[in-house]
Amino acid sequence: MSKKMFGEIMRQAQKIQEQIQKKQEEIKRMTVEATAGGGMVTAQANGAGEIISIKIDKEVVNPDDVEMLEDLILAAVNEALKRAHELAQAEMAKVSMPFNLPGMPDLTSLFGKL
Repeated sequence: MSKKMFGEIMRQAQKIQEQIQKKQEEIKRMTVEATAGGGMVTAQANGAGEIISIKIDKEVVNPDDVEMLEDLILAAVNEALKRAHELAQAEMAKVSMPFNLPGMPDLTSLFGKL
C-alpha cells in the first residue's frame, strides 16, 4: 500500500471518528419517555442511558400498597432505558451504516460505546 493511499485511509478514519463523536454528543441530548400503569408513572431517559425524570400521579400513591408503586416505577424506568438504548443504536447506525461491511467490526466497538 502506498503512503498516499495509507494517508487517505487515515484521513477517512479520522473523519468517521469525528462523525461518530458528534453523533454520540447529539444522542446524549436526546430524550425518550415511557409510562406504566396507564400513565400513572412516567420515566424519562436521555440517550446516554440516564434517567432524568420520574413523575408519579398522586392517585397511585397508596401507603398500604407500596409494592405496586415500586413495580410501576421499575416498569417505567426499564422501558425508558430500553428505549434510550434503542434510540442510541438507531442513531449510531445512521453514521456507521455505510461502513458496515461483511466481516468488518461494528464501528461503535472500534470507537467506543455510548
